[in-house]
Amino acid sequence: MSGDTGSGTGTKTDGRVERGNQTRRLVLGRTMDIASVEGLEGLSLGRLATELKLSKSGVFALFGSKEELQLATIRAAVAVFTRQVVTPLADTPPGARRVRDLCRNWLAYSSGRVFTGGCFFYAVAAEFDARTGPVHDAVARTRVDWNTYMEQSLAEARAAGDFTEDLDVEQLAFEVIALMEAANALSVLHGDTSAYARAEHGITARLGAVATDQGRAALTDPA
Repeated sequence: MSGDTGSGTGTKTDGRVERGNQTRRLVLGRTMDIASVEGLEGLSLGRLATELKLSKSGVFALFGSKEELQLATIRAAVAVFTRQVVTPLADTPPGARRVRDLCRNWLAYSSGRVFTGGCFFYAVAAEFDARTGPVHDAVARTRVDWNTYMEQSLAEARAAGDFTEDLDVEQLAFEVIALMEAANALSVLHGDTSAYARAEHGITARLGAVATDQGRAALTDPA
């Protein structure tokens, strides 16, 4: 009998936890879109409770403060970005083609409006670049992580023989990321979707300029 009672309590607890997780996912889905358009300062527990028809106390219990809500939103956006841009390349070996496809995935992530306001991280970086504090640090960390990942991908392609040995991976990473972010900015501000094609053309040309014969063959591979 006591075992039955324990099982019932466990089931109720599991149900509450799952409902809490569902509410958390619902809230973060909304906060990511709001932040990509209005910035992280556009978030408030009261606003979310009203828009999503939730109790303010329930939303507060999940996040505790506006700052924690902002930090949770950044973490959620990182997970979405990873699924959209990085995870699809899990089976693609290091090389020029992987770098090319990584850039294409980023452009598709921005142009496809995975987040309503375009690239989430571009938007919140502009908002918090001159500030201090935990939210600024979390935003800055995402930028460092992305730059590091791009540099690592380029270095691996160089090691695989697809790029010349004297390639400056930090410089090239800076250039291709700048092209992608310029396309994002022009598209969001002016609705200029042709900016994505221009960015892809520029990135392909830049990669081709430092590729070996083996790398150029990989870059022209349509697969």
